[in-house]
Amino acid sequence: MDVERLICDRARAVDASGIRRVFELGATLADPIDLSIGQPDFPVPEAIKRAAIDAIDSDHNGYTRTQGVGELLDALAAWIQRDVGWTVGPAGSGEPTEMMVTSGTSGALMLAFLSLLGPGDEAIIPDPYFVIYPHLARICGGRAVLCQTYPDLQMTAERVEPLITDRTRLVLLNSPSNPGGAVASVRQCRDLLELCRSRGVLLISDEIYDEFTYAEARTDHAAGDQSSARCPSPGRFACAHEDMLLVRGFGKTYGITGWRMGWAAGPRALIEQMAKLQQYTFVCAPAPAQWGSIAALDEDMSGHVAAYQRRRDLVVQRLGAVTDLPRPGGAFYAFVRIPEALGLSGGQFVERCIERNVLVIPGSVFSTRDTHVRLSYATSEQNLLRGLDVLVELLGAQERPSR
Repeated sequence: MDVERLICDRARAVDASGIRRVFELGATLADPIDLSIGQPDFPVPEAIKRAAIDAIDSDHNGYTRTQGVGELLDALAAWIQRDVGWTVGPAGSGEPTEMMVTSGTSGALMLAFLSLLGPGDEAIIPDPYFVIYPHLARICGGRAVLCQTYPDLQMTAERVEPLITDRTRLVLLNSPSNPGGAVASVRQCRDLLELCRSRGVLLISDEIYDEFTYAEARTDHAAGDQSSARCPSPGRFACAHEDMLLVRGFGKTYGITGWRMGWAAGPRALIEQMAKLQQYTFVCAPAPAQWGSIAALDEDMSGHVAAYQRRRDLVVQRLGAVTDLPRPGGAFYAFVRIPEALGLSGGQFVERCIERNVLVIPGSVFSTRDTHVRLSYATSEQNLLRGLDVLVELLGAQERPSR
């Protein structure tokens, strides 16, 4: 049988992830300096592991309710109330604002796109973007409209407004962002929310890296109260729960990316549709991982965030001396421009890095442009310093002496 003939256009329109290709290449190298994958390098806190193990031992291994384990939903509702001030109930509760547990934040975004986009409908996403964003629109039969955010990598209302049409269904904000680590300011969050409200378009805020927001980018920092400092979010404005979908997760914050644990909260009409679609796709998030995630909400990860901020500072210090580099305010990535004087595309620069046993990702994986590379500093400081030495040399300039 010619199975190739049977493959549909939807599947053919989706390319394999360029990140995975670099990851697989790294497996063929001897002791590579891997700055490619956004996988936290710290161990999962013992309390979280123990909670998941206890759940398995206690036979919590079957299906859960589609919207999630009741105990986790209760814990999340209290956490959401404290953090953004929303009063939420689980999907199906009848509350104006509802929430559900999803199979990762990617699962939440997939369900949201499936609920909002039909053939010909449009989703406005940033360029550069997280790799799945344009493909989500294609899978739904819709179209991703790219909002150019170069050179500062900020998705602003001024840049979004000209792109809105009568086919626009959603605007997707990612802050802190992948691949650039850009953090939207409080004003940018407010302006985007107000723009979407005025045009009848849903705002989706993908905040998977919310805890990995560094000190200078957090709100309330000026007040000197570090305990209350938070990631800027459109969800913090009055009545935001009526007009946006908030998407967050556990994987990046607690190092449990493989557990596939996320959640979404927003208007009941949307969450109801997402929960219905989850019944026929993911069914539910993994049961033991849900029980483990209850314990995660009590963990203090600030020490790890501080360590990553120090690595961010190393990246900015070293690479900022040889090329233009927007200072990442969060996440654990830097989107590095290749100097025009080198005459190299991002892909060609990656080839030179591989020759030196360093793995980074070409910018074309995240963008219509091939002028940058993404590096992840979710690695040991020793490994990062080795990689930065090579990158500084390959970028073809000497570091400027410090003043």
